[in-house]
Order: sequence, then C-alpha cells, then structure tokens
Amino acid sequence: MSLLILLFGILLLFILILKKINPMIALIAVAIITGLLLGMPATKVMTSISNGIGSTLGSMVMVLTLGAMMGKLIEDSGSAKRIVFILIRAFGKKNIQWAVLLTGLLVGIPLFYNAGFVVLIPLVFAISATTGLSKLYIGIPMATALSVTHGFLPPHPGPVALAGIFHADIGKTLIYGLALSIPIAIIAGIYFPRLIIKRDQAANLQDFKIDEEENLPSATRSFITALLPVFLIIAGTIGSSFKFDYIGKPLFVFLADPTAALLISVIIALAVQKTSIAKAMESCAEGVKSIAMIILIIAAGGAFKQILIDSGMGETVKQLTGGLNLSPLLLAWLITASLRVTLGSATVAALTASGMVLPLIGPGAPPELMVLSVGAGSLMFSHVNDTGFWMFKEYFNLSLKETFRTWTMMESLVSVLGLVGVLVLNQFV
Repeated sequence: MSLLILLFGILLLFILILKKINPMIALIAVAIITGLLLGMPATKVMTSISNGIGSTLGSMVMVLTLGAMMGKLIEDSGSAKRIVFILIRAFGKKNIQWAVLLTGLLVGIPLFYNAGFVVLIPLVFAISATTGLSKLYIGIPMATALSVTHGFLPPHPGPVALAGIFHADIGKTLIYGLALSIPIAIIAGIYFPRLIIKRDQAANLQDFKIDEEENLPSATRSFITALLPVFLIIAGTIGSSFKFDYIGKPLFVFLADPTAALLISVIIALAVQKTSIAKAMESCAEGVKSIAMIILIIAAGGAFKQILIDSGMGETVKQLTGGLNLSPLLLAWLITASLRVTLGSATVAALTASGMVLPLIGPGAPPELMVLSVGAGSLMFSHVNDTGFWMFKEYFNLSLKETFRTWTMMESLVSVLGLVGVLVLNQFV
C-alpha cells in the first residue's frame, strides 16, 4: 500500500509540473500529502519537512551561492569568451568539435547548465557561421559537455545536494566524476554527432562574427579564475587523503572543503577583476538571484526526501529490492531514471530518488558512487516535460523529431554510459 501511495504522490507531482505549477510549490504540497497518506501525524509531517529543508540546505547553500557568484564573475569578465578563442586557435577548423567540447567542460564546471548554455550558444553560432559547419555539429559537443558537468561534477546543484544527502566526500565525488565525464563527453559529444550529422551541412545562420578585439582578460587570468575551484578541491582532497600527519595537512583539509575552495576562488576572482568592486558585487548579486529558485527547489526536494525517509519508505524499497540480486548502484540508476522520465526535472528526480535509495548505501555502494549513479539516472531520456529539451529545440530551430533524434538521444547516451562507468569504477574503489 505504501508503494501505491508513493506512486500516487509521484503521479500528482508529475501532473502539477505539467500544469506549470512551480516545482517548489508542487514538491512541498506533494510531500505533505504523501506524508499524511502514509499515516504520519500532521505535526511529524511538518517537522520532517523543516528537517529536510534544513539538512539539505545546511550542507550546500554556501557552495551553491559562492558557485553562482563565481560563475557570474567569469561570465561578466569575458573569461569564458577568451577560453573559447584560445581553444579555437589551438585546435583549428578540422578539430573544432574538440575545442567546443573542451570549452564546455572548462566553462561548465563553474557555471550552472542554463547559464553555461546561454553564454556559449552565441559562440557556437559564431563558430558555425565562420567555419561553415552545421550548428548542430558544433552545438552537440557543447551541450554534451554542459550536461555531463551538470550531472556528475560539483559544484552543480544536483551533485552537491546528493553529496550532502548521502554524506559523500565532495572531493572524491569530483575526482570520480572527472574520471567519468571525460570519456563520456568524448563519446557522446564527438563521435555521436558525427554519426547523425553531415559535417559539411550548410550552417544557414546569420553572419555572426567572432570579435577578438573585445576588451577580454588575458588567457592566464581566464583559465586560472575558471578552474581554480576545481584545482583547490582536488589538491585538498589528495593532500588530506594521506593517513599520516604532516605540517601542511590541516591546510589541505581546509582546501578540500568546497565552501573554502569557492570562497578563496571568489576572493581571487574579485582581486584580479579590472572592473570596480561595486560592479563586481553587482555581478555576484545577479549570480545569486539566478539560482534563488534552484535553491528553493532543492530545499523542497530535500523536504520530500525527508518524508520518504521518516515514513520508512526507503526501508520498504530496500526490503522489496533485497531479493532482486541487483547492484544498489544499478537500482539507484533505475529508480532515478524512471523519475526523470516521469517528472522532467533532473534535479527534482535526483532529490526524489535520494530518499528512496539512501538505505542502499553500503559496502557495495560507496556514497560517492551513489551520487554519480543517481546523477547519471537523472539525465536519462530528456523529453517534452524538460525545460532543457525545449531550450535546445528552440535555440537550434529543430522539429520535435529532430530534437528527439539529437538532444534526447545524446542525454540518454550520457546517462547509460554514466551507469556503465559507475559500475566499472565500483570494481576499483
């Protein structure tokens, strides 16, 4: 009966989202209704919601906020454009897909998906117009790179939220995520579009021009500011992983904390800005505003997650799946993928699944790999109930059939390859 109630709750959530109800409101309402139907007293339901919001945001709100500030500073300073120009010159027209893919990975790490897409899409059009290559041939590598970083790499909202829920080490999650992201991005972003798109297809675009005479920051400053958070977290994780004590270990432990790494990165980015501090502070404020609703949706997802935990639903799922002889990592992916197809939002699907699969964490399913497994599942089969689907369709002026053939297939490929990669990593960690 409890599973039927859960299915009803998920169906209700799906209907509310289809009716254009804000996902935060939908998640909170469904969390309350589901908790009451599962027999929880009203006071306990509201306590669980408060605890879920507090525990979810408490572990990640500063990471998300500082990450948004960092991304907006990089965007407004022109560092993202400088990185693109450098890579285009380095790779040339013949290998332009590799340049765009690498750009997406570099720029996508500090930027949220929607922001990264909006920042890079004019450059994709400009490259397409300049080289005469199909905009999809150039654009799919960019979208793949942003999708991969969105699903697997902190400081994006999904991985950070899941790491907090699963009590996973963010540094290890980032390292494992990088190990997955690079080969997956190459397969789905380079070889997949070459199979489905003719390279010499006419661009059919307006006459965009790449203007390198803009007042852009230097290459060194661009790369340092864009990648500094990642380098600090990785260095801190490696330096603090040694079992023995040494003089500099406390410093590495400090750097491994994503809040500390991002705070240092934001301070350095502010220090090297050519604009005034007042204008840089405006960029920081705009960055935070851009993710305010994302944070609220994550908080509401945390509330729904807590209802599932406190009602015993996670244990029910664990008992029912105990005899299936499936890897917990595979099961987590299947549950998340099902929710993704149903609900549309990758973040909502991941957070909803987290409360169901949390009890599955154990010796055969390290928390860091559970984060990546759920992250992979959250990218599965993006279709008409996903805003990313429509963004890709409208920007590239595609029909529904063409969008399914390109965007949906690419997302599904990334998801399945992510699952395979997680299962392979599990044999070595």
